Amino acid sequence: MIWTYFILFALTAVVLWAAGAFTAWKERRQVAIIFTVAGLMVFFAYIVMMWITLERPPLRTMGETRLWYSLFLPFAGVIVYGRWRYKWILAFSTTLSTVFVCFNIFKPETHSKTLMPALQSPWFAPHVIVYMMAYAILGAALVMAMYLLLFRKTDPTPKECQITDDLVYVGLAFLTLGMLMGALWAKEAWGHYWSWDPKETWAAITWLFYLVYIHYRRYRPTAYRPALWALLIGFCLLQMCWWGINYLPSVKGVSVHTYNL
Repeated sequence: MIWTYFILFALTAVVLWAAGAFTAWKERRQVAIIFTVAGLMVFFAYIVMMWITLERPPLRTMGETRLWYSLFLPFAGVIVYGRWRYKWILAFSTTLSTVFVCFNIFKPETHSKTLMPALQSPWFAPHVIVYMMAYAILGAALVMAMYLLLFRKTDPTPKECQITDDLVYVGLAFLTLGMLMGALWAKEAWGHYWSWDPKETWAAITWLFYLVYIHYRRYRPTAYRPALWALLIGFCLLQMCWWGINYLPSVKGVSVHTYNL
């Protein structure tokens, strides 16, 4: 099974990402970008191989979605690094991605080619991929917030807070696009756009939270620290929406978004 080769691809990618983070600290910008992109290509090659082997998008199980999240975190990190040249961002994004890679290494799953009818929709793959991209970009906003709150000895500057705002703008745009795709998928699969399923409810809570954040920043532009702490709360809501709801009693036997069967 292709999953048995995951550790080889994953470790190679993590080593390349770590090399990119190290060279970024050494102010070797082009080399850092090359290493990071090379790691992304290795990791993406594994996802493509898995897609071909399974004959379906590797997006059904929690482990499969973690693959995409582990890919998109360094991708978001290298974009931030290339745009704003914060040398620490690659170290943070690599660390966070490695955590999710380790989850997949130490908690392997059984993957079948079977897709239930609800997942045999053309909206399935773009919906989940767009959501994983949104989670990664908002994860980059979290990384920026943690750095400014916990590692900076001085107050954050307006420019630095503007970076977190820009990341939230893009992340919320992807969340919105993902919700729209999900609504179209739901209409096709179940006959209605929205049903207040537990997953949908938490998705709405998360979307509204980041929308409130944007409005708060517009009306309180100098209240930096409360806004940065809010991003930590927002990230917790993302995790609840992504996998935390699976442990809620109200989801078992009720949610139509439970596919790990």
